[in-house]
Amino acid sequence: MQNTQNTRNMQNILAIDTCTEVCSVSLYTQGEMVSRFVQDVAKSSSLILPLCDEVFAEANITSADLDVIVYTKGPGAFTGVRMCVSVVQGMSLAHNIPTVGFSTLEVVGFGAVQKYKIDKLAIALDARMNEVYWGIYQEGVLSVERLEKPDLVDVLGVDFMGVGTGWGAYAEVLAARTGIDNFVANFYPKSENLIALFLAKNTEIGAELPLPTYLRNNVAQKSLK
Repeated sequence: MQNTQNTRNMQNILAIDTCTEVCSVSLYTQGEMVSRFVQDVAKSSSLILPLCDEVFAEANITSADLDVIVYTKGPGAFTGVRMCVSVVQGMSLAHNIPTVGFSTLEVVGFGAVQKYKIDKLAIALDARMNEVYWGIYQEGVLSVERLEKPDLVDVLGVDFMGVGTGWGAYAEVLAARTGIDNFVANFYPKSENLIALFLAKNTEIGAELPLPTYLRNNVAQKSLK
């Protein structure tokens, strides 16, 4: 059983994201960040293990040296979410490494706050089938996480900014529904933002098994308060 720990004790942190059309891996060790990011490659999630090997080799450590693995648990592409969680489970069980999972939407929101310095975000990731993974991120909190039709998302207003691939796929409908006129479609989850989020939240680490979030199996709105 893994003991509860605090982020202040973490020296070697691996972050993995394969939940959307991009794939990234970051290793934080001795205050330095080593990262890989892959985009516009078919089945990019299948590259996750080679990318992990690359960052381990560059930092001159192995997976056995890790203190924690942080990962995106979804929502996202079914294969990508499954791949991410499977790789994390394998490393965790092999070396008794604790893990922490974050919503893909929360990672996108956190990264957008860091880049654009705006604290009211409407996150829409393209879920195909004329749907989006929809999130509202305010004051550092993801308060909504659900699968939704673009014309049924929340009405928000111009003080919000839109981010995520859903804004590229359904820009006209989302803008008309939300009242948002400022959005960035080519904004993705990234593993370095995953590490930054983990460190910023000073997350306590327990012994939970890595598990995915599949919103297509549960379309009801979740309250994350």
